[in-house]
Amino acid sequence: MLIEYGSVFIMLAIVLGLYMTWGIGANDVANAMGTSVGSGAISIKQAIIIAAVFEFAGAFIAGGNVTKTIRKGIIDPTPILGNPEILVWGMLSALLAAALWLTVASWMGWPVSTTHSIIGAIVGFAMVGIGMDAVNWPKIGTIVISWVVSPMVGGTFSFLIMRSIQKFILDTDTPFRNAQRYAPLYIFFVGFLISLVTLFKGLKHLEIELNIPQSFLIAVLFGGSIALIGHFLIVRLKMQEAESVHEQFTQIERIFGVMMLFTACAMAFAHGSNDVANGIGPMAAVVSIVQSGGEMAQDSALPLWILILGGCGIILGLSTLGYRVIQTIGTKITELVPTRGFSAELAAAATVVLASRTGIPVSTTHIAVGAVVGVGLARGIGALDLRVIGGIFMSWVITLPVGALLSIFFFFFFRGVFL
Repeated sequence: MLIEYGSVFIMLAIVLGLYMTWGIGANDVANAMGTSVGSGAISIKQAIIIAAVFEFAGAFIAGGNVTKTIRKGIIDPTPILGNPEILVWGMLSALLAAALWLTVASWMGWPVSTTHSIIGAIVGFAMVGIGMDAVNWPKIGTIVISWVVSPMVGGTFSFLIMRSIQKFILDTDTPFRNAQRYAPLYIFFVGFLISLVTLFKGLKHLEIELNIPQSFLIAVLFGGSIALIGHFLIVRLKMQEAESVHEQFTQIERIFGVMMLFTACAMAFAHGSNDVANGIGPMAAVVSIVQSGGEMAQDSALPLWILILGGCGIILGLSTLGYRVIQTIGTKITELVPTRGFSAELAAAATVVLASRTGIPVSTTHIAVGAVVGVGLARGIGALDLRVIGGIFMSWVITLPVGALLSIFFFFFFRGVFL
């Protein structure tokens, strides 16, 4: 069957993989960019340009580690080694089910989890196509725990960053002068964090091996370079210290608006390194099985063209339908200004990249929402719209079972067509 329909399976995998990454762009990338756009720091058009460059860079440079977790860690295909077409049907079903749900959710403006969607879909087909024992339930348990931990970590980080900005800048006698003084330090943290984690885990397929001291040194140099660029841009604003505190706060928000260009780039890179796996993992599995003549290898190289395809799909999704979810994450949970948006985005980027470092496919949606909630809590519980947060939580709850049920339906559909 693989010989007869091999080219058909590969074409289906490419089309559905592109559809899935389109959904990721429309939903998850919109979550990643929502804080920047919602705070007024960048426009939708600027967000698309930033995503085009840094989402692709993250997927290409540092996307391999998580891809393997999605592809091999969720289910055990050993019982169907003699019937590799079952896994092909299942991965195609998972892609179509998850992508369809993301289309509906994005159109409605619901910030759901693409990670929930694809894992639920993979588990759904595995239960009916292979058997309940084929699902790696301890691995699923680890991922479920990460869904709880990741928003808490993101929220804690953003709360602490926001409180530090309040203490060292906003609540001082000379907030504008202190903003100029401390802003490069925050920018340094952005550059240091992103480059360090990339050096730790993202360059293996480029055959670049660095030890820990070398990685730290390069990360410090890169962070310092980014901080210098940020300092130069802030100085170029040519703002004089205002007389009133209110006017100083306005100027400070302009400074953090510049800084959010750096966090938006960091968040896009972090997202590309982690969530591109949701779309290209199942696609890579299908291509690998067909090209090897049915062999389900434990280790198989990830073709670069699949990474490129995933990056392009993500950018396309953001540019066509991403604005609906951006409105939800950027304006409806709590009121965002550049200082708050910077805190949320830096915290979210840190959490996503650290998750990518461990290989656990966390949800960018959970992290982004948790980070925005953390920023709101820094101003008190009254700053949050709890009704919106409740609605978002309910959309998270139904995503997993919807993905599983759709995948089961499409699995029987594909099996019926090709048998």
